[in-house]
Amino acid sequence: MTSVLSARGLRKSFGATVALSGVDIDLCAGEVHAIVGENGAGKSTLIHILGGVTAPDAGSLLLDAKAYAPSGPRDAQARGVAVVHQELSLCPHLSVAENIMLGREPSRFGFVLKETLLARAAVALEAAAGASRARTLPLDARALDLPLADRQLVEIARVLADESVRVLILDEPTSSLGRDEAKILHDRIRAMRDRGLGILYISHFLDEVREIADRYTVLRDGKTVAGGAVRDVTSGELVTMMAGRPVSELFRRTAREPGDVVLACDDVAGLSRPMSVSFHLRRGEVVGIAGIVGAGRTELLRVLFGLDPLARGTLRAFDRVGAASPRERIAQGFGMLSEDRKGEGLALAMSVADNLSLSSLPAWVRSSWQRTMARRWVERLGVRCRDVQEPVIDLSGGNQQKIALGRLVQQGAQILLLDQPTRGIDVAAKVAIHQLVLELAATGKAILLVSDDLAELCGVCDRVAVMRRGVLGAARPASDWTVTSLLSEAVGAPVEDAA
Repeated sequence: MTSVLSARGLRKSFGATVALSGVDIDLCAGEVHAIVGENGAGKSTLIHILGGVTAPDAGSLLLDAKAYAPSGPRDAQARGVAVVHQELSLCPHLSVAENIMLGREPSRFGFVLKETLLARAAVALEAAAGASRARTLPLDARALDLPLADRQLVEIARVLADESVRVLILDEPTSSLGRDEAKILHDRIRAMRDRGLGILYISHFLDEVREIADRYTVLRDGKTVAGGAVRDVTSGELVTMMAGRPVSELFRRTAREPGDVVLACDDVAGLSRPMSVSFHLRRGEVVGIAGIVGAGRTELLRVLFGLDPLARGTLRAFDRVGAASPRERIAQGFGMLSEDRKGEGLALAMSVADNLSLSSLPAWVRSSWQRTMARRWVERLGVRCRDVQEPVIDLSGGNQQKIALGRLVQQGAQILLLDQPTRGIDVAAKVAIHQLVLELAATGKAILLVSDDLAELCGVCDRVAVMRRGVLGAARPASDWTVTSLLSEAVGAPVEDAA
């Protein structure tokens, strides 16, 4: 097969963070090529480079054997490379036809030619969905009213409305779809492949990769570490190549005897995610939740904390059954650490002292009380700052995370919902936060911890459960898991294959 898109030695850094440090890939016309890797392996950065969102620091790109350096997404698409991102970007109140032709509306003398628009949209929709499916998907239906699978097809149709597209990049295209919906999409991907398109398929779901892809490339820590024909590799081998490392010896679980159950869920569901969650959490226990992006882990914490509505199931926190507002949850003894540290977890322009006391300010606020409290926590958490009046925005990521976690402890939270507490911080800061989590558990705090770092879950937690497509599996002792088996469960590869 002829190579349509190739990359050699791609490198990209964002400040001190190295996102790509040597990525090679070849995509041929008329094939589905899967890109697999753990969260943080560099897949998103690669997509952004290929789609013209960002430029590489080093390396070369060739499109049809000619130098390829798109100036932006519009330039990339004009040259035949289109990306369908995981988060769909349809305009919900526009029709199917209007979404497909958005930005390419045929017009004359400033007026949109509606009949021409509908005809071109119908051709693009048939290319994406197939003739029979396109006939059942009304062009005048609002995108808002479509099921997820149909929205995905409309998104692809919008890309295919540009007949010059020869490379289609699909980023986690089935992460929000059920099995039946995913099967429909896979049928269309095969049809597009058979028409000669080169398709890059980025997915965590190895069962789907084995079903749909012809070849694969594995990324790990920003590098290409393996590749070849999918038929020549087992799911277990893919998992091992993706993980590539043993559980760190830095993680040391402390011996604890869990106490009473303080949080219990029975078939809990949100509006879209999670879909079904049953588990319990005891005092003095750290329960971890593994899963891939889009599995519904963050949404679960938001439902538990009252940020998102409880759609179904029984939720009991302490002696209260049912949903509650965030204010009520805080009064109950909940504390939540957001995965979006800068957007939701901290008031960046405010001082260290202000951030530590935001959730626990007394009715009478004395600056002396606040400074004394803040200095105590800065010392206990090992925060490196000039003074407690220093703005949090001036601190390193690890010190910011310590402040965000310290605020929850200062407010007296008994149930801590921690979403990615060590994301984006250095090893030393990770170790400090792990130690703090274990100390808090030893004092009787109940901790629910979501993390992309599978070694962290194995090392810090007492029990770990895996969430996949919105459904939480049974929590098992952390000693029963390995990094490989957690990853295997998260991506749908049989555990026995990954041994």
